[in-house]
Amino acid sequence: MNGSKGENILKFRNLLTRIIVVVLMLISSLAIAQTQAPKDEKKHTTIGKYATSDEAYEMWKANPDKVKIVDCRIAEEYVFVGHAAMAYNIPSKLWTGKWDVEKKDYILEDNPNFETQVKILFGLNDIIMVMCRSGHRSAASVNRLAVAGFTNVFNIVDGFEGDKVAEEDSYYKGKRMKNGWKNSKAPWTYDLDPKLVYAPK
Repeated sequence: MNGSKGENILKFRNLLTRIIVVVLMLISSLAIAQTQAPKDEKKHTTIGKYATSDEAYEMWKANPDKVKIVDCRIAEEYVFVGHAAMAYNIPSKLWTGKWDVEKKDYILEDNPNFETQVKILFGLNDIIMVMCRSGHRSAASVNRLAVAGFTNVFNIVDGFEGDKVAEEDSYYKGKRMKNGWKNSKAPWTYDLDPKLVYAPK
């Protein structure tokens, strides 16, 4: 009798310990992403939640069922430049193939189905970490999701490729080698998971 009572107490303590560990992990994962608003105002969002690539990865790693990574770059970037291994590709803009002479860049158009596609996969209160190349498109994407009713959306401020190196004497000046998911210790890949790739209907 005493043996089974002692076993029950031990099982209860183990269960309680596990619950406490899970709760602490959740609290720490939410506390990690307390990054200040970036200096670059193009990376600011109306929601005001920010994380670096490293912070976003740690949040996801601590709670992959609750924290979701969305890559809002065009499908071509996701496929050919690489992507976070767990990131859903839902482009907020789409490739047009048209050249902008003034900007010396190709024109991207808003994806009119962006918000709808995010709503198909996620709830309005889910923790969603949004990344683009360097934090500008993702900021605009976070703002679009906020208007659509999402409340817990973070801008990954250094994006997938990161910011450009600005130091004049650097061999890497002008290259995206400063920060970003690809330059961090977070996992990335060229492999395509059919559950994660963009598949317009």
